[in-house]
Amino acid sequence: MREQMSNQSGLLEAADQVADLAGKRAGEAEADRQLHPEVVRAVIEAGFARHFVPSRWGGIAGTFAEVTRGVAAIGESCASTAWYASLTASLGRMAAYLPASGQEELWRNGPDPLIVGALMPLGEARPVPGGWRVSGRWPFVSAVEYSEWALVCAMAQTDGRPEARFFAVPRDSYTTVDTWFNVGMRATGSNTLVLDDVVVPARRSFTREAVAQGRAADADAPCHRVPLKAANGLAFAVPVLGAADGALKLWTSWIAEKVRTSPANGISGGPTYDGTLARSAGEIDAARLLLDRVAAVADGGAVTPLEVARNSRDCALAVDLLVSAVDRLFRAAGTRAQADGNGLQRAWRDVNAAASHVVLQFEPAAAAYAAQARHRA
Repeated sequence: MREQMSNQSGLLEAADQVADLAGKRAGEAEADRQLHPEVVRAVIEAGFARHFVPSRWGGIAGTFAEVTRGVAAIGESCASTAWYASLTASLGRMAAYLPASGQEELWRNGPDPLIVGALMPLGEARPVPGGWRVSGRWPFVSAVEYSEWALVCAMAQTDGRPEARFFAVPRDSYTTVDTWFNVGMRATGSNTLVLDDVVVPARRSFTREAVAQGRAADADAPCHRVPLKAANGLAFAVPVLGAADGALKLWTSWIAEKVRTSPANGISGGPTYDGTLARSAGEIDAARLLLDRVAAVADGGAVTPLEVARNSRDCALAVDLLVSAVDRLFRAAGTRAQADGNGLQRAWRDVNAAASHVVLQFEPAAAAYAAQARHRA
């Protein structure tokens, strides 16, 4: 399957190269609280920005399955790089909901601009002739310092009623504030984006309802007709999967060496290490199967309301499994794993930090799924 998908766009082969570079730069990126410019460029050159861009603008209009595997491969080496790659691809998909003239402006120089996003409606938009006047502050915008465009969400008044809308703004229209000092996912550089009374033409805006329902303008590919909640959990869950894979490989290699040298240091394997390895590997495998199904459903065309709710549930459940697996590995690794610069403690921090994202919370996803399941009963 991996070899077959690699031939579609070369994304998976390129992802392996990104992973190698990102792994070498991971410690430096953590210290700087943002990715190294070489890593940022490598992700763009690998094709993540163009992966969901409509083909008429030179994009791939690709599959969720392929980007899922590519992001997971990067996450083994650096969860922050995987997070950036995943969101860059997702924002390219969302930008396809702009009117055609807005898309032309965004992609007139090619399908690879680095688009960042702020999905919560934290700004305010006032109608003006020909468009909107937008102001607001949006925290936690990953890779914003390297961005060329941003999609921000703001509340607007349309015909006297409130409506959440997205607005595409170029880099010279917004400023940033250095606010990202978090315990995990440090290298994402998720600083605050600020718009101050910026006029955005109507061609660079679309409603949040359109992307929620999967109604892209002139959509010519399945990826542009998928309701947001059927797919957006993948963008945040798959970097966690990659980080868990990396933690498992590191732990297994580490413990194997300890067991091999047990006559000298008195360490033995047995049920403790065996159980940790088997259960954590099993939970990671289960999470991967769940996320693979989410991607397959999103790639399959028409998605039912029950499938939308199940996809959200599966992403949240998968991340719960991944957190459990990595927590177990970290506990069983001993004091050595807690040292600054240790890859396992970085993966542990990144996994737990990423799992706190609002999209990955299980209870809201469970409630939505249960409502649909009861409706179908």
